[in-house]
Amino acid sequence: MDPESTLSLGKPGPPPPPSGAGYVFMGKEGLRAGWGVLIYLIFFIPPSSALTAGMRKILLLPASGAKGPAEAPASPRLIFIYCLLVSLALLVTWILSRIERRANGVYGLGGDRKVRRFLAGLVWGVACLSLLAIILVNTGFLVIDGRGLFGGDILKYGVFWFLLFLLVGILEEYFSRGYLQYTLARGLTGMYKAAFETPHSKALGFWTSAVVISILFGLGHGGNAGESPIGLLSAGLASMVFCLSLWRTGSLWWAIGFHASWDWSQSFLYGVADSGTISQHHLLDTHPVGKPILSGGATGPEGSIFVLLVLAVVCVIIFTTLPRGPFTPERHSPAK
Repeated sequence: MDPESTLSLGKPGPPPPPSGAGYVFMGKEGLRAGWGVLIYLIFFIPPSSALTAGMRKILLLPASGAKGPAEAPASPRLIFIYCLLVSLALLVTWILSRIERRANGVYGLGGDRKVRRFLAGLVWGVACLSLLAIILVNTGFLVIDGRGLFGGDILKYGVFWFLLFLLVGILEEYFSRGYLQYTLARGLTGMYKAAFETPHSKALGFWTSAVVISILFGLGHGGNAGESPIGLLSAGLASMVFCLSLWRTGSLWWAIGFHASWDWSQSFLYGVADSGTISQHHLLDTHPVGKPILSGGATGPEGSIFVLLVLAVVCVIIFTTLPRGPFTPERHSPAK
């Protein structure tokens, strides 16, 4: 499969005749996008919310919206719960791909060069977070107090937190920019086509859905302990940056790698807060100094105004290292 085809608006199997009640649910491209999004959220949100609530209770994490930074324990149960959440996202997407008779790969995990793009994302995530940390250290807004781990504990907890943040990256990317991004873009593209003739209807559909999902993605971080307005803004803008990588490659693999290593570098490597949460057992002990808008405060580096500069650098990296791959006509058959 051509990797760029994962961004194209897939053509499902023949839909029922658009008459009667079937017309309400089915359109020219099969299940109407609005119903698809609604079904996805109904299948995913209640069980994922229950799992998240159970995780907070079992691990003694603060309730959503609590003030001040939270501390995430290095507990295997945390990885187990995230495995369940990732499995749920994969399962719900697979079910809807069967209903819509589309190849499951069109939702961002298909295409070739998966490993290469994933590894490139990993490298750039560490590099860009390190750039942000260097800026904060050299401006005096972040102080490194010393090492927090020694010997075998470095490998032990380094691997633990990498596995955890890999699951976080897969979950957040696939949930936000997988089925939902694809399907909302499909629906909005149809609306643009119906409203006016333009050769850019697919681009308009994609980027309109990207804006909507990114706003919701940013606001979704509002329940994190220690989050700040700059932190919410940076989360939303980071979502747009990840959408840019999806637009360029037709794949989520670069974004998954970047997302995982960015979070790992914050939480383990530099020991700073990640969206208001500090992970136990990190390599370096650090603390912010100065006004939160500059240092990031309890939010971590993502709450610093300097993160906007680094996100701009990430955009340049995407434009210069990832292939140009806008929407192209579908070149694969619907799933059988």
